[in-house]
Amino acid sequence: MASFQDNLDKAESYLARFRQDGVSNHIDGQSVPAASGKTFETISPVDQSKLADVAHGGAEDIDRAAKAAKAAFGAWRDMEGGERKKILHKVAYAIEARAEEIALVECMDTGQAFRFMSKAALRGAANFRFFADRAPSARDGQSLKAPGQINITTRTPIGPVGLITPWNTPFMLSTWKIAPALAAGCTIVHKPAEFSPLTARLLVEIAEDAGLPKGVWNTVNGFGEDAGKALTEHPDIKAIGFVGESRTGQMILGQGAATLKRVHFELGGKNPVVVFADADLDRAADAALFMIYSLNGERCTSSSRVLIEESVHDAFVAKLAERAAKIKVGHPLDPATVIGPLIHPSHEEKVRSYFEIAQEEGATIATGGEKVTDGDLANGCYVRPTLFTNARASMRIAQEEIFGPVLTAIPFADETEALELANGVDYGLAGYVWTRDMTRALRFTEKMDAGMIWVNSQNVRHLPAPFGGMKDSGIGRDGGDYSFEFYMETKNIALATDDRPIPRLDQE
Repeated sequence: MASFQDNLDKAESYLARFRQDGVSNHIDGQSVPAASGKTFETISPVDQSKLADVAHGGAEDIDRAAKAAKAAFGAWRDMEGGERKKILHKVAYAIEARAEEIALVECMDTGQAFRFMSKAALRGAANFRFFADRAPSARDGQSLKAPGQINITTRTPIGPVGLITPWNTPFMLSTWKIAPALAAGCTIVHKPAEFSPLTARLLVEIAEDAGLPKGVWNTVNGFGEDAGKALTEHPDIKAIGFVGESRTGQMILGQGAATLKRVHFELGGKNPVVVFADADLDRAADAALFMIYSLNGERCTSSSRVLIEESVHDAFVAKLAERAAKIKVGHPLDPATVIGPLIHPSHEEKVRSYFEIAQEEGATIATGGEKVTDGDLANGCYVRPTLFTNARASMRIAQEEIFGPVLTAIPFADETEALELANGVDYGLAGYVWTRDMTRALRFTEKMDAGMIWVNSQNVRHLPAPFGGMKDSGIGRDGGDYSFEFYMETKNIALATDDRPIPRLDQE
């Protein structure tokens, strides 16, 4: 494994191009500035230093990108699926070839630790490879026989789509949306998150170098109130895929209403990990800690609430607190770092505000609950891994998505109360259940309000399986053929197999 200094040196070399040239928009195969000439700064959460000037796109840039996507749609849609497969496989190989560059740039852009980002590019390549293999069969349907008739179904790409991706693990999550859209035969306009735009520039560059035709993939940087709003309202964009906060999803839903846009939302979560007394408590502790303190806790599927059966609650919480206090907070390029800086000073301020809220509500901070001010880390957006105890389900810390390395522990008396606590939030994205009683596991998960549930496991993704949530956590499902249901329209063609009587209206 590379040393901390090696990572620093390489990262600086990779970032030099962004510092010098900035981050442009990419429309119809060309790197272009914003039509207005405006830019905005993107900073590194490591020390709040400037990384690059970024094109500040607006309605004019979105219009140009949407028209480019519309013009390229026909040829990309009609390309034989096997040819799209070849191109997307080339993209996957090209991602792997630049995996180190992607990882190091993303670490400095987002604050995510290298130990996790070193795998993110490979996961992005896997997404492209998975959907590439499905491109030849994306339009396949089925035959449905009826008396005197055969119905043939088929699927066709919906058209140009808009994809708005988040700032947490942006490279991997962008591939998660873009790869199935391209495999389905759609063209795209991509608006990356303004807090972390660098690897989106690398991604479209990689794709076109691998042979993706110009205009199929367009990228416009900007903010939600200008570029984002223009994208969701544009009449040439037929669908919007969005990953981000639930409140933003509500706004997008309203903005797209006038053009009847199809939407797919992967939104927030306040996910419970439910620990019964009969569970393997050591493994449950490992999973709970991993799912809240990896990726800085900035993940929609994080286990931000741990619900623990009363008979083991105190011992389990003590174990969590002891181990959380030992987790290394540090520079994201240090291979030993687990928790790096939060994405941006404004987000750090939001996360830290819950430390005060917790104490005002009567909860106890068992560990953490403070900004890291050690040495060079004082200049960045670092907070310590935090555990709240003596919490009640009604507290804001138990109801609201904090989106940081913050865990709230709540005891429960029995299965009935555990289910009530698990379901007692507005969200329903993910859930985790720990018990050796498989009958209880089946009974409990059947009643949980969550789109995805893992039993005796952390979040381990199987790419053909559906990914998505219930309630305020989203609309629709990603993964496997579930992705194609969003990016494609289903057609039915009915063929008569006999001379069925046809009513005549001109007869007496």
